[in-house]
Amino acid sequence: MSTEAPKVRVGVGAFVLESSSQQSRGNPRFLIGKRINSHGAGTWATPGGHLEFGETPETCAAREVLEETGLKVTNVRFLTATNDFMPADNKHYITLFTVCVRENDGEEPQVLEPHKCEAWEWASWENLLGWVKLEAEAQGGIVEKKLFTPLLNLVRQRPGVKPGL
Repeated sequence: MSTEAPKVRVGVGAFVLESSSQQSRGNPRFLIGKRINSHGAGTWATPGGHLEFGETPETCAAREVLEETGLKVTNVRFLTATNDFMPADNKHYITLFTVCVRENDGEEPQVLEPHKCEAWEWASWENLLGWVKLEAEAQGGIVEKKLFTPLLNLVRQRPGVKPGL
């Protein structure tokens, strides 16, 4: 009797910029949500999900953002990728990060999948870098915003990468 090894999956995360006028700023603001009821529960992450067969990362990002937040996005572009091994959850992902903007800067995100996400809020890149630093210093202790592994790895594996168009 053979046991099949766990598979590496492809995830897509979308940095939805708060404003199209912020596209080239040094401290962009983007959407993050608090995950619930899945691996990474209690952590904060960008909207996203699994890449479907035959789907491009950009199409996946736009679909996931719409399904999770009700926001229509435009100008979706590939940003970078991370290698995310999560031994505690027996998961291994390659996460493809994209960046995009809302079609309408006046629309706010809604929690459309309350069984997966508790809340959405806007955060700045400097906030994210601060949370990564605090999480490293806490060494598993309590932190203000615990981040989903792919977001932590984005900062750790891809120094200098920042969401912008």
